[in-house]
Amino acid sequence: MFLKIHRSPQGDVVAACDRELMGKRLTHGDVEIVISESFYGSTPANEEEVRKALRDAGNINLMGKHVVRIAIDMELITEKGCIIFSGVPHAQIFRV
Repeated sequence: MFLKIHRSPQGDVVAACDRELMGKRLTHGDVEIVISESFYGSTPANEEEVRKALRDAGNINLMGKHVVRIAIDMELITEKGCIIFSGVPHAQIFRV
């Protein structure tokens, strides 16, 4: 997994993706996304590091079966709350 925390005055955004997705183009209908290092980072992270980042985050962007499963296990989201891009689950979480 890769993990990157984008820091801004408006709040942090935690981005995490499964390692094998880096550089891939995925689609959902007419929407295409590229899993990029600039957004998801190049810092490898283990499950505990991802869990810690998700616990503290107010804004989360996840791409991949493994990272999404972590968020589901933490009861942050449900499977029904995910969008599937080319067979890959994607989730965005906003805490208010």
